Amino acid sequence: MSTEAGSVLRADKRFGQNYLHDQGVLTRIIRAITPREDDHFIEIGPGEGALTAPLLESGARVTAIELDARLLPGLEARFGDTTRCRLIQADALKTDITALGAGDTAALRLVGNLPYNISTPLLFHVLSHSAAVRDMHFMLQREVVERMVAGPGSKRYGRLSVALAAQARCQSLFDVAPGAFRPPPKVTSAIVRLTPQAPTPPLTAPARFDSLLRHAFAQRRKTLSNALSGQCTAEQLAGCGIDPRARAETVPVAQWIHLANRLAEG
Repeated sequence: MSTEAGSVLRADKRFGQNYLHDQGVLTRIIRAITPREDDHFIEIGPGEGALTAPLLESGARVTAIELDARLLPGLEARFGDTTRCRLIQADALKTDITALGAGDTAALRLVGNLPYNISTPLLFHVLSHSAAVRDMHFMLQREVVERMVAGPGSKRYGRLSVALAAQARCQSLFDVAPGAFRPPPKVTSAIVRLTPQAPTPPLTAPARFDSLLRHAFAQRRKTLSNALSGQCTAEQLAGCGIDPRARAETVPVAQWIHLANRLAEG
């Protein structure tokens, strides 16, 4: 999830790097993850192996994806002789997560300290492989986690909240202060758990669903009948049990799915 205290390698701002050095925080993360011997973890951004080491100590296997080539020699020196560790120098956004678990009898488990600058596209990329994934534990900017777990009626409830809730259960576990990192970020971080799950009702029109969310939350101060004027009519909204005078942040996930499915049916 990043690196340990005592490293002399400077974090690279291009990769959004902030290295974790607080052992107390690391212990809490491991307790939350509860690794087991039969687990296969895909770690996004291992840094210098602060989390990689205890995951391997649990007996689990780890496939670590690291974009920064400067970190590979150090990771190889620490874990290269461990048969349960595979190191890959690659961009996680372009990596086929499902293929990394080929031949596994159990679903993959994902972990990582996601760079703030690409956290949202990374979340949707890994969720596109959710059929092969048991759960995910990520460190993110606290504000992003608050948006991920927000429910209808909350000021944080938005497009990200709805889109994620249609694919996974999101739980905020605990905050991590800036001082736990080197260099300290300007924001507080948080650990979030995502557990992939099928939506209720089933989402049969994902493209229409995404289009509705983009239009509705781009103009969240407007009533839905106005914000979605090019997407559907007030009658169609009402037919799905949605008040056309309501605003996007008041509509539960199930109703967004129902609306998208109905509109796609014609």
